[in-house]
Amino acid sequence: MGQNRTFDGRRALVVGGAHGIGAACAARFARDGAQVAVADLDLDAARATVVTLAGASAAPHLAVQMDITDPGSVDAAVAEVVKQLGGLDVLANVAGGDDTGYPAFDDLDDETWTRMLDWNLLGPVRATRAALPHLRASDHAAVVSVSSVNALMAFGGPPYSAAKRGLLSVTQNLAAELAPDGIRVNAVAPGTVRTRVWGEDGKESERMRHMYPLGRVGEPEDIAAAVAFLASDDASWITGHTLPVDGGVLLRGPGPGDLG
Repeated sequence: MGQNRTFDGRRALVVGGAHGIGAACAARFARDGAQVAVADLDLDAARATVVTLAGASAAPHLAVQMDITDPGSVDAAVAEVVKQLGGLDVLANVAGGDDTGYPAFDDLDDETWTRMLDWNLLGPVRATRAALPHLRASDHAAVVSVSSVNALMAFGGPPYSAAKRGLLSVTQNLAAELAPDGIRVNAVAPGTVRTRVWGEDGKESERMRHMYPLGRVGEPEDIAAAVAFLASDDASWITGHTLPVDGGVLLRGPGPGDLG
């Protein structure tokens, strides 16, 4: 079987690309021919990920530091990526997360809400805003953001879920606004994925396995495949949509013991 050159000659920026889903996205883009910039708060980890990106591109890949909660950091990182890569064709917004052990709703303070919204909603907004002038110069421009099934069902903490739901609204509105510029904007909504947030080697994710009709939790590569599809020309007539990559969990949702 010949090598897939879907992204041959294209430049992809993966925000939050040093670990987990982001690293899998970087690997997928590189394998399929893109020159990849891995942006992450942890620059050493981003550099380590870049070393693993053999890929199909003859041009070197790039690691940059980016703090998605700091507009200046985002702007500087995107500027550096464009300077080094000579332009930008694909933006994958992967950075985000939830490190909060939630109390009851009436005990949730404003700081928790603000932090989750800043991390999971405004972060991707900042990255997209910084990338737009450069994406407008591309003939194959695509933005793909990673949301969550938490945005589509009552599962998990309200601040995180609300931020991820907001990201879907941003996706729809931007898709409509940017369509005349030829920029497609889509999102994926993963279910439980085996990453470091679930402990060593993601082993703790196995306790969620019973929720999934397909009989397993997700792997980072499952999400990367969906991100790559939506960023590719195979999805050239798809914009403003959210693709659940969820092993079927949305078919029936979590049970009462799975909430909280």
